[in-house]
Amino acid sequence: MMQSLVFAPLIPWPLIWGALAFALVLLALAVVRGLSGWGLRAVAAGLVLLALANPALQEEDRSPQSDIVIAVVDDSASQHLSDRPAQTERALAALQAEVAALDNTELRVTRVGDGPEDAGTLAMTALAEALAEEPRARVAGAVIISDGQVHDLDLVPNLPAPLHVLLTGAPEDWDRRLIVKNAPAFAILGEEVMLTLRIEDQGAVPASIGPMAELTIAVDADAPQTYTVPVGEDLELPVTLPHGGMNVLQFTVAGAEGELTDRNNAAVVQINGVRDRLRVLLVSGEPHAGERVWRNLLKSDASVDLVHFTILRPPEKQDGIPVSELSLIAFPTRELFVEKIEEFDLIVFDRYSMRGILPMSYMENIVNYVRGGGTVLVAAGPEYGAVDSLWRSPLAEILPADPTARVIEGGFQPQLTDLGRRHPVTEGLEDLAPEGGWGRWFRMVDVIPRAGQVVMEGPDNRPLLILNRVEEGRVAILASDHAWLWGRGYEGGGPQLELLRRLAHWMLKEPELEEETLTGTVSGQTLTVIRRSIEETPPGDVTITGPDGAETALPLVEISPGRHEGVFEAPSVGLYRLEQGALSRVVAVGPSSPREFVETIASDEPLADPVAATNGGILRLSDGMPDLRTVRDGRPASGRGWIGVTPRGAYVTQDVRVAALLPGWAWLLLVAGFAITAWLIEGRKGARRAG
Repeated sequence: MMQSLVFAPLIPWPLIWGALAFALVLLALAVVRGLSGWGLRAVAAGLVLLALANPALQEEDRSPQSDIVIAVVDDSASQHLSDRPAQTERALAALQAEVAALDNTELRVTRVGDGPEDAGTLAMTALAEALAEEPRARVAGAVIISDGQVHDLDLVPNLPAPLHVLLTGAPEDWDRRLIVKNAPAFAILGEEVMLTLRIEDQGAVPASIGPMAELTIAVDADAPQTYTVPVGEDLELPVTLPHGGMNVLQFTVAGAEGELTDRNNAAVVQINGVRDRLRVLLVSGEPHAGERVWRNLLKSDASVDLVHFTILRPPEKQDGIPVSELSLIAFPTRELFVEKIEEFDLIVFDRYSMRGILPMSYMENIVNYVRGGGTVLVAAGPEYGAVDSLWRSPLAEILPADPTARVIEGGFQPQLTDLGRRHPVTEGLEDLAPEGGWGRWFRMVDVIPRAGQVVMEGPDNRPLLILNRVEEGRVAILASDHAWLWGRGYEGGGPQLELLRRLAHWMLKEPELEEETLTGTVSGQTLTVIRRSIEETPPGDVTITGPDGAETALPLVEISPGRHEGVFEAPSVGLYRLEQGALSRVVAVGPSSPREFVETIASDEPLADPVAATNGGILRLSDGMPDLRTVRDGRPASGRGWIGVTPRGAYVTQDVRVAALLPGWAWLLLVAGFAITAWLIEGRKGARRAG
């Protein structure tokens, strides 16, 4: 029970203070005039003012509340290294026993794992949430059991009691890590880009560990190469991307004996390879309506550097016009087809026929260009089946179809073959058709395929678009010169731009348009595996190897022709290897080296300031579990081998009783008594003076 004096004034406090000031003035006059009863009158006035303040005795029945100690246990990934889990559990058990030994004290335990999206250890967030669930007046202290690597120090809560850290780990711990300090997201094909790597040793590195390490580099998980590099120095690594699209570069440092973990010994860099400018040589033969469409299509793309070679005047045309008036400049055929042919990414023959303009030796150069990795697209018209056809030149060695000399006239709608619905060049093009289907074409050349893949067909299932690989290069034949009707929007048109864009990218070996691919996309920790194949037999399961070496067989489901997918929930962040047959891919779920493994050595530095601000302490568990003591508020709360909590003495008021100090008639009697006594004393003294 607790008693206290409270006031419930009968009139506002300003009036009481005003009356007190007036009474003091009167008292001063009485003293100046020498009135003998001024003291008694002062007591009477004070009693009147006290009665107006209405004093009362308040009695409270209080129930004491227990003190609360909050323990935040770090269960993040870095806390599972070495013997830290055992250290953590022993420390928690000892802390529970110490708190239980204190009078009227409870322990609240909250555990914190890895933060979402590689946010690291959010111990301060967990502490703030635990603190918000408890009355601040009861919190006597907080203890964090951790390796000290906390990643939300900007969210330190305002603690009303000491904060302590019990540090896991051992003084002899050491670790080696790989850091990618600089890596571009994009790079131009054929140009060197510079990556900056660094291999660092942290902690108590043994003297037996040398200053060199083995670094393995692999591009798209193929043909890894190993180098011996120095530790503790920035490594400038020049890289030239092998292909367009996403290039996955994997760097791995060989593990060293005794290091805490090898999870930070690898890094993945994904660089998107882009072409500076796509150099296209367009060789046009007889002028026709589609020639301008080809030219406009290629010129509309700012990334295309177009060279257009056209035959406006065939040699057999003789009309007496002087040669000097036929051309402003001589066209550099030798420079284009001999000296600089390797500089072109794509050569397009649009209705071209052999008319003696380009020698056969030039055609042989084109054949060699393709075999060495070049690409040729033939947009064939009626001349493809004539005596001066390209097929009757050395180019026939690489062309995938032979002409029959028959030209098919009449309207038809191009169609995708079963293979074309699975092939990445034409997959899904039917979805881009206008209402009523694609517009018609009216002419195609009859050809007999002898190699390659037929992905589009015309009337009577005749081959229309044929794709073929020739050694390192690629060749395609479009057996019609009416594709321009789609570009003009005839009868609704068709996806000419998309078809030619995909065709060009396939010929340029863009990875996303390869027939057989295995890729993975990541959202959070959800890995979507995508397998594209033109084979009729569905592909088998994909083997997923996690960062811990565990293998999982993932079945795939066909979601569209030629496209199979499977979804895998990654149990942890890190590098995952996808394998199916000869195909393999490395995918990073989260960063290849998660934030939890950037700094693995236990350290008191990150939490030093928050702990010092509350007079707490940081003690290493390797030195033994500290004792738990009680200390007064504001005093140092840690020392050698001990930590302290501050008892709060919190309570809950269960009942309150208020009783007046004196009844009203008692105040009246007291005031009247002192006033009458003063009057009588003053009256007697006045009578004596008069006598």
